[in-house]
Amino acid sequence: MTEGAGIRDGDLPDDLTAAEAGMWQAFRNGSVYDLRSGDGAVDDPHGGHPWGPARTVRARIVCWLLLDGPPALAGRVAALKLIGVHVSGSLDLAGGSVAPYVELQGCRFEREVLLPEARFTTVRLVNCSVPRLEAARVHTEGDLHLPRCRFHNGIRLTDAHIGTDLLLNQAVVYRDRTGRSIAADGMTVGQDLQAEMLESFGEVSLRSAQVGVSLSLRGARLRNPYTRLALNAPQLTVERTLYLSPAAVGGTQLSGTTPARGTRIQRFECQGGVRLDDGRFGDAVDFERARFAFTDEQELSLRRVQVPELRFLGERPQRGKVVLSGARIVNLVDRAGSWPGPGNLHMPGFAYENLVPQGPFPLTERLAWVAAATAEYHPEPYERLAAVLRAGGEDEDAREVLLAKQRRRRETLPPAAKLWGYAQDWTVAYGYRPGRAAVWMAVLWAAGSIAFARAGRPQTGGNIGEPPWNPALFALDLLLPVVDLGQVGLWQLHGRRQWLAAALILLGWILATTVAAGATRLLRRG
Repeated sequence: MTEGAGIRDGDLPDDLTAAEAGMWQAFRNGSVYDLRSGDGAVDDPHGGHPWGPARTVRARIVCWLLLDGPPALAGRVAALKLIGVHVSGSLDLAGGSVAPYVELQGCRFEREVLLPEARFTTVRLVNCSVPRLEAARVHTEGDLHLPRCRFHNGIRLTDAHIGTDLLLNQAVVYRDRTGRSIAADGMTVGQDLQAEMLESFGEVSLRSAQVGVSLSLRGARLRNPYTRLALNAPQLTVERTLYLSPAAVGGTQLSGTTPARGTRIQRFECQGGVRLDDGRFGDAVDFERARFAFTDEQELSLRRVQVPELRFLGERPQRGKVVLSGARIVNLVDRAGSWPGPGNLHMPGFAYENLVPQGPFPLTERLAWVAAATAEYHPEPYERLAAVLRAGGEDEDAREVLLAKQRRRRETLPPAAKLWGYAQDWTVAYGYRPGRAAVWMAVLWAAGSIAFARAGRPQTGGNIGEPPWNPALFALDLLLPVVDLGQVGLWQLHGRRQWLAAALILLGWILATTVAAGATRLLRRG
């Protein structure tokens, strides 16, 4: 019988093997075609046990069923459901339209699976061994499930359109000849993209990808020691949350609520750089317990990211950089021990509205956080932190931040200006501690009053009679540079009293000038 003859009537082609004939009939019946032996070691699709002709079907026959297969039996729906089957040859469905439901479990593919520009309803490959999945611009109305599969030469989903969910949970993906394990630039996923406990050995590329709900890499391990990036996802759009956080090990449900007490968890780990520049996230980016292993040249790049909440709660990277330049955050949820040290944190233009520290994060450590991000003095990080603290009602802490800004600025000034800065700091703390002015005034007034009292009554200044001598009032008149109490012009000073009067006048002017400078800063801030 020639190929195609009698197919519309459901007749079996003459050249089918016994395994293929059984698959053909199961397809018409919509039933599962299971060729497992019952021995777990032998049936492992990733193991080394050979599967002979009794478990082998040709990829050409699988394509025939899916693209132009026989009609379903009466009252049944045709579907391809295979378990423990070895598919020989290259499964090439490029450009085809596949209407039947497709689900293959525990199967081995001899060569690559080619699905570029093909159209499906739903495709499920579960725990299969696949040399490579080539599926650029593939279109599914429903799900594309690839959990627990192993891909030995990568996955390509460039510009793919997945109608509902894309599942890569517990998949193991090795890099292709370009160094990428998963190439999914421009991909669109209608609902969730779950790649929990994924193991990737190469670059995961999601440039300009769009995810309709959440993207979960809980418990994933991304390793790419070959090039700079392990996760390359600039301009990524996720309508809800990106999870780079732990997953429960051994549970029936990987995603969802916090695991119960005693449940073993697996962290998100990344060996290689992460690039999320210009990303847009509707709810949050979650780095809970994330662990990054960078080289000195690699970084966690969040340049110009926009997200309502950034949960920066991972382990402190020992090497590499964290870059938040131009990022826009509403709530910054963080831990003191999560941020890298000086020289490895960069956040010029980083804007956040609220600080939500998890655990102790005293102001001294928050100031060290700002200092670590500014190798050279820049006022913006200090002013941003002060504004956020003030908005939260922590005015005293906000003043401490602005005082730290002035002290940091002082170190960049020439010697004369630096000396003047020290004077302002010692006297009134650049105006942020105005109570010091009253203390200094009281000390100088008391010292001057005692000194003039011990020096005795000076001579009067001309024929003005004998006014009463009041050392305290005289010292106060010298200290106040603007207010005239009428005491200085009454008396003539000589010798040490003249030098003492000059010192009090000079100190009074310095004190008044520093108070005025501080008041000006306060008014400008207001």
